[in-house]
Amino acid sequence: MAVRSALGRALAGLSVLVLLCFFSGGVDSRFVKDAGYGVYSSRRSTLENGLGRTPQMGWNSWNHFHCDVNEQMIRETADAMVSTGLSSLGYKYVNLDDCWAELNRDSQGNLVPKASAFPSGIKNLADYVHGKGLLLGVYSDAGSYTCSKTMPGSLGYEDQDAKTFASWGVDYLKYDNCYNPGTSPKERYDKMSKALLNSGRRIFFSMCEWGQEDPATWAPEIGNSWRTTGDIEDKWERVTSIADQNDRWAAYARPGGWNDPDMLEVGNGGMTADEYVSHFSIWALVKAPLLIGCDVRSMSNETQGILSNKEVIAVNQDSLGRQGQKVKKEGDLEVWAGSLSGGRVAVVLWNRGSSQSSITVVWSDLGLDPAMVVKARDLWAHSTAYSIRGELSATVESHACKMYVLTPSV
Repeated sequence: MAVRSALGRALAGLSVLVLLCFFSGGVDSRFVKDAGYGVYSSRRSTLENGLGRTPQMGWNSWNHFHCDVNEQMIRETADAMVSTGLSSLGYKYVNLDDCWAELNRDSQGNLVPKASAFPSGIKNLADYVHGKGLLLGVYSDAGSYTCSKTMPGSLGYEDQDAKTFASWGVDYLKYDNCYNPGTSPKERYDKMSKALLNSGRRIFFSMCEWGQEDPATWAPEIGNSWRTTGDIEDKWERVTSIADQNDRWAAYARPGGWNDPDMLEVGNGGMTADEYVSHFSIWALVKAPLLIGCDVRSMSNETQGILSNKEVIAVNQDSLGRQGQKVKKEGDLEVWAGSLSGGRVAVVLWNRGSSQSSITVVWSDLGLDPAMVVKARDLWAHSTAYSIRGELSATVESHACKMYVLTPSV
């Protein structure tokens, strides 16, 4: 069945002119009512550390390895990021998550790498990763312990830990929210933000506050990205739920600061290939960080193919930096779309249902002139259809999607 437009209901009260301008880039999306949620965003400043002009790309240890981390695995992962070509596609960060430090600080109060797992220390590991043309990230917490409770958090040690990270050559900090004293995360995260800015090294600040106090409304002045949801799982139901939760905050994302619906599960084995393609496509469209969560040393050709789709990555890394949104829904059939540079529009036709269905998007759903003629590039089939006018339809398998970039014909 074809999707019928629900955009009019979702954006009741907005003029057609505003809708047209939103997708054409004529009106700043930060002043447009968020479809179906009634959330408004006002002008605000972003953390100006020069980082995160596009969503961060890289790899993180948690989704696949959890606490089973050591320096050999990180070195081998850095090697694989290069040998597979992932690094050349923009995946630059190699991020060490929880469990890398000893439970106790040293006599001077410094964090200490776990001797059994990182005998060479974090600085040597950073040097190795840098030698591969990559960047190293580490993890800490805005509480007394990290979430695993196997290492101390940075609460009360923000300046000291930030300087330690800088001295080691760390490029990225994921900052969690476990075992906190119940004080506002706005205060606790701001302290670490200032400490990083004063550390003498530019360090990407990834805030993992889980979206509990609507960080999209205040985090842009503090961090380069902020979690909008709880943790992801390698399950279809969890991925779809997180996509919906993150969609609420689309108007707040921009170069220098990004909504983060958590890391990628592609290749971890809990979903089908079609489901992973949908996961990757939606994360790319909504300008989410693309942080690989599988073991890249042994990933399948299928997994590598999904993660290496240059055309989909280009949507995520587009210089306009505007987060795509759900613009149309009927039951389990949805259209997600967002503006790109050069007057282009990225579109995902997403079938979240249990059977094959036809999905149609009409130009008015996208704020385009109904008479406009476009060429439609299919980013997964790597094919182009020309002289498309008024609407685009596709048959989409269950839990699969079609992803296009529409370019106005001259």
